[in-house]
Amino acid sequence: MAPRMIYRLLRPAIFQIDPERAHGLALNALKYLPQKAAAPASPRLASNVAGLDFPNPVGMAAGFDKDGEVPDALLGLGFGFAEVGSITPLPQPGNPKPRLFRLSEDRAVINRMGFNNGGAKDAAARLASRQQRGGIVGINIGANKDSPDRVADYATMARIMAPLASYLAVNISSPNTPGLRALQDEGALGALLDAIVEAVGPSGPPIFLKVAPDLQPADVDAISRIAMDRGLNALIISNTTIERPALKSAKAAETGGLSGAPLRDMALTRLRDFRRATGGALALIGVGGIASADDAWARIRAGACLVQLYSAMIYEGPAIARVICRGLDQRLARDGFASIAEAVGSE
Repeated sequence: MAPRMIYRLLRPAIFQIDPERAHGLALNALKYLPQKAAAPASPRLASNVAGLDFPNPVGMAAGFDKDGEVPDALLGLGFGFAEVGSITPLPQPGNPKPRLFRLSEDRAVINRMGFNNGGAKDAAARLASRQQRGGIVGINIGANKDSPDRVADYATMARIMAPLASYLAVNISSPNTPGLRALQDEGALGALLDAIVEAVGPSGPPIFLKVAPDLQPADVDAISRIAMDRGLNALIISNTTIERPALKSAKAAETGGLSGAPLRDMALTRLRDFRRATGGALALIGVGGIASADDAWARIRAGACLVQLYSAMIYEGPAIARVICRGLDQRLARDGFASIAEAVGSE
């Protein structure tokens, strides 16, 4: 029986388990299951983005592997890259539980985790031990909730993680750390990025910036301009939303960031906004509500060089990356594209 069908049979039982506990069980399963290399993807799916060679465009978004415990297992599941974190300088427990909620009727998730992680020291040691294994592993960095100087936190994280990261993802868009999204404001963002660029240095890894979907047109223009001025390599669009579209689930009123299917249209619109604002001069990574090859294909044709997912794996299971990659390869062939790069922005 195909892994996808097995997961669908197991899903009702899995969904009886508290969501955060189920997440922990999934991490443990990936830690202890035999590691295997991913089957080679179709050459059509390979691309070079920010100087990095991606075997396929489907990545695991930050939030699943907060402490960098299972990036190689994720690559073995067929993801073209894995982004770990968010990691902060000091360990922090995050927000009180419960803080993770399945919205099954909406194929969505609400979380208010609050950057719970074991801190930079342990994560750096763990990530250093896997450096010889290859594969693209991005590190998503954040600031401690109670830090008196969040810009300094980001600069510290950039210095620590730059030697270990295929790329650094600067997360200023989580809605679950009070005041964090204020760093997207024009003046604050410029100062933050200056500090990070200086900390990374000219020989460091590419720097990606992860933004919120809840932005006004002026915000999109300002962020795009600042990112290009500072020489950033990509924008990740987008994080979870604080908006609440029409939802069916009983947990819909929980506070936190909403991800999954209800975010799809908003995230696609925001991607198009950033494509227009950057004129295609900056690589874009599409995230939010991607659960199928059609979703990923729409994001690529709208201007995304790469895509990421997380919530969809909760509903579709661990085979999702391979399923989407097969579908993307079929769409490339159907529409006469020789590569993903040719399809980017072709809508």
